[in-house]
Amino acid sequence: MTQENASKSDKRLSDDIPTLEAEVVTLTKELEDTVVAIRTFMEAEDPRNGIYHHEEIFRLQQDKLRLDVEIKFRTNKINRINLGIDETGPSEGVKNGFLF
Repeated sequence: MTQENASKSDKRLSDDIPTLEAEVVTLTKELEDTVVAIRTFMEAEDPRNGIYHHEEIFRLQQDKLRLDVEIKFRTNKINRINLGIDETGPSEGVKNGFLF
């Protein structure tokens, strides 16, 4: 993990629902663009002529998975806020002595 990625992962998500929803929209658009780019590179490959784009496809597939996770994190955060769940404290089960 690079220093830039480490600083991104340490940053907490916003507690503002409109901000989170805007980020989800942006990330969804980026995800759609990534899927189109993957398809484009796959269609541009020509094994007979030795034209391969495996590195670009692999990198874009990793980005697609990352974007998927980022969208899910934000969606889950929105749901927790709407349900009034406090994520900073222990869950109700742990308070009562249950681990799960």
